[in-house]
Amino acid sequence: MTRPASEVAASPESLASGLAAMNYLADEGLATAIFLAIRLGKPLLLEGAPGVGKTEAAKAIAKLLSRDLVRLQCYEGIDAAHALYEWNYQRQLLAIRQAGEREVDIYDDRFLIARPLLQVLQQPESRVLLVDEIDRSDHEFEALLLEFLSDFQITIPERGTLAASGQPLVLLTSNRTRELAEALRRRCVYHWISYPDAECEAAIIMLRAGDVAEATARAVAKAVGEIRQKPLAKPPGIAEAVEWANAATVLEKGGSPWPEAFRRALGVLIKDEEDISFLDPELSRILERAMA
Repeated sequence: MTRPASEVAASPESLASGLAAMNYLADEGLATAIFLAIRLGKPLLLEGAPGVGKTEAAKAIAKLLSRDLVRLQCYEGIDAAHALYEWNYQRQLLAIRQAGEREVDIYDDRFLIARPLLQVLQQPESRVLLVDEIDRSDHEFEALLLEFLSDFQITIPERGTLAASGQPLVLLTSNRTRELAEALRRRCVYHWISYPDAECEAAIIMLRAGDVAEATARAVAKAVGEIRQKPLAKPPGIAEAVEWANAATVLEKGGSPWPEAFRRALGVLIKDEEDISFLDPELSRILERAMA
């Protein structure tokens, strides 16, 4: 059963508490941005480096509201058919053959394949729309999305205009690989998500990791914070930090002493060969400082 958004978002503080219960820690700025997006009925645009928790925020919000998360993953070349709807041509042809001389409405609901945007319009009160990595799409798709966000309706030539019966909750994420159109930015509540500080990241690790000691979580948070300052091709995100803490703990329980357990589990944190080679000479000193 879905929960009324007004009940969940009584205040930014109550919203943050609710998200924490969903294992997502939102600071004051993010909680306020989510609160305003819900109460003002505006889309929420979250920008930040990969791995800071933008997609996880959408998952936590949907879970808190007891709604289904409908995720539209953007990519270069995405078009209306993948985002809005398309007709099931094979079923239409089959229906025409089976009908023979009888008339058949090939534009009936049973032939319509609803894609994410249409799915949310059909049930706005029970779904949350996540448009993930909008910066990976092109300007034409961005314009299409802007039109959708303006009226929350879709025009299907064979069926007419379908409008949402309520105000959908929409979140957009961007890694800022390119600049988004100003018109799209103006329509949204905006928030930039930074990497958390060491204390907050340690708390996240303790919240999301399985069986990690507090000292391990703090050491991981300090080490990852320093590693992110290096000129890496793929800096580790929060999820990788959690996985590193878990993997190192498993190795330590299997007999690998600290800090060797951290070193052996480095492939869980860093996913690029050149980054690993770059870090290797400095890793021991980084771990020593983190565990001090």
